[in-house]
Amino acid sequence: MSKRDYYEVLGVERTVTEVELKKSFRRLAMKYHPDRCPDDPAAQDKFKEAKEAYEVLSDAQKRSMYDQYGHDAFEGGMGGGRAGGFGDVGDIFGDIFGDIFGGGRGRQRRGSDLRYIMELDLEEAVFGTEQKIEIPTQVNCHHCNGTGSADGKTVTCKTCNGHGRVRMQNGIFSIQQACPQCGGAGKVIEKPCKPCHGEGRLEERRTLSVRIPEGVDNGDRIRLTGQGEAGPAGAPAGDLYVEVHVREHKIFQREGNDLHCELPIRFSQAALGAELPVPTLDGEVPITIPPETQTGQQFRLRGRGVKSVRNGRTGDLICRVVVETPVRLTKQQRELFEQLETTFAGGAAEKHMPRAKTWVDGVKQFWSRVTSQVS
Repeated sequence: MSKRDYYEVLGVERTVTEVELKKSFRRLAMKYHPDRCPDDPAAQDKFKEAKEAYEVLSDAQKRSMYDQYGHDAFEGGMGGGRAGGFGDVGDIFGDIFGDIFGGGRGRQRRGSDLRYIMELDLEEAVFGTEQKIEIPTQVNCHHCNGTGSADGKTVTCKTCNGHGRVRMQNGIFSIQQACPQCGGAGKVIEKPCKPCHGEGRLEERRTLSVRIPEGVDNGDRIRLTGQGEAGPAGAPAGDLYVEVHVREHKIFQREGNDLHCELPIRFSQAALGAELPVPTLDGEVPITIPPETQTGQQFRLRGRGVKSVRNGRTGDLICRVVVETPVRLTKQQRELFEQLETTFAGGAAEKHMPRAKTWVDGVKQFWSRVTSQVS
């Protein structure tokens, strides 16, 4: 019977990427591996077929040869594309079977790390908080205590005779690698646990209490050791990384340990000066606005910012003045403004509005240069 096309075997297109190729093979290996189907010869044949296809297509040089010549490129053992028994596999299976069945002999592959986005208000980030979070994860199977074995027993792997290593012959070269049957452990599970299908892990949602220290900022991460996914076959769990995202605040913007805010004041307050309350994280603080204050002028309140989570230093609060133009004037207010405007007539405006005079002079000089160049 003629061989099936390798791409067809793995269920992928000829343009498949390396990542997609590995993902497809992993899926087939999990489905048809002899440990999962010990009494199904057809499944074992499918496993060997998928293994052989992946061995060729995952190697760039072999894949190029296969794309040009098909199966003829490897007839007679050329290129090492033909896989023999279960112990006759290349290094390309080491990482895949290590992930699925627990790594090399005597080595446990830890569980995956998890990432959780925690959104906080500015006040919670500044003063710290404790929150409960719920995460979907994989935990040790309660039925087999994470071993993957229904009776807690393992037997010596027949493929490697308990050595955890197999030898692959490729022409004149001989290479040793982890046994794909037992993942390098030298032992295999004879009776897989049914609830977890021999993986030793189950899906579960866990509730954790997370303490956020004071002073954390947007993008900061808190590492909770051992709170990630449980490792396969009882291996150590990964870690959980809680990443802080601070919501936008209505008043303050944070830059490092400093806080910034805008302070809107009336035209009269800017001209005559005033004493105004300014909100801080610890309550209101009075601030003196001197006469003739302009929009954009900044006032720094030292020590009213955020205490650093790293060195304990506290930043400042920086207030930027914005002179607000009044709207919806009453008849009386409009008349008063009109009276005030008459006092700026003639040369008086130059005395009271120096920035306006500088701007007008600059415009005149600009047009003078433009006119002379055109002429």
